[in-house]
Amino acid sequence: MQGNVPFALLLSLLAGLATGIGSAAAYFIRKPRTSHMSLILGFSAGVMLYISFAELLHAAFENIGFVTANVGFFAGIAFIAILDILIPHEYKQERITDALHSKQESLSPFPSVGQAARLKRTGILTALGIAIHNLPEGLVVFSSAVTGDMTFGLLVAVAISVHNIPEGISVSVPIFEATGSRRQAFLYSFSAGLAEPLGALIGYAVLFPFLTPTLIYVLLAFAAGIMVYISLDELLPTAHLYGEEHMVIIGVVAGMLVMTASIFLLR
Repeated sequence: MQGNVPFALLLSLLAGLATGIGSAAAYFIRKPRTSHMSLILGFSAGVMLYISFAELLHAAFENIGFVTANVGFFAGIAFIAILDILIPHEYKQERITDALHSKQESLSPFPSVGQAARLKRTGILTALGIAIHNLPEGLVVFSSAVTGDMTFGLLVAVAISVHNIPEGISVSVPIFEATGSRRQAFLYSFSAGLAEPLGALIGYAVLFPFLTPTLIYVLLAFAAGIMVYISLDELLPTAHLYGEEHMVIIGVVAGMLVMTASIFLLR
């Protein structure tokens, strides 16, 4: 088992670096337009919701049971809700005003001050959620490669890498729209991806002697709760303030379809 440790750590690092591909999306946007955000944020919500229910929570149900999985899931929701309350909400009073003017402002190359504050906060919260959910994913990749067949570990790493690309987009694009800084957008998003190898290192240095399948799946259910909360409380409400509302559901369905196709192709 110890001989597989370097390979397992490498797989976790590569899976986390896949977020950088999505992070680079900001470098390919010539001119930020708020009209793009309803589609992009809807897509991001679709990706996160589908991953949470179809993969993370589903896997927890199958391996640790309905009750334990739900305890982890709602603990994740409670955790991010408390964190959300502690984060300043200065822009909340401007939400209605921004919504009334969103159609006109969507023609402008940059968002208003209120929209920018909301977008940046959404991007940062999304980055936090992805970083937290990447920690147990890093543990999953590490444990799969260390305790099982190397081929199985490689397949798990590839599957997670595919998921990490749109996750990188979901962080970098809102922050770029809010700040106009490609560098800042890339760094926030890329940093979220680095939580993947960090999770593997934690698993090796701290949790490895105590790591059990039950603990791994509780952590995945916890991460699912975080991602569902962010999708419903941040991504979708913000998405509806920009462009046509039908673009939001198109983005949500497109995100789910991309995740469906990636899972199907990797099985």
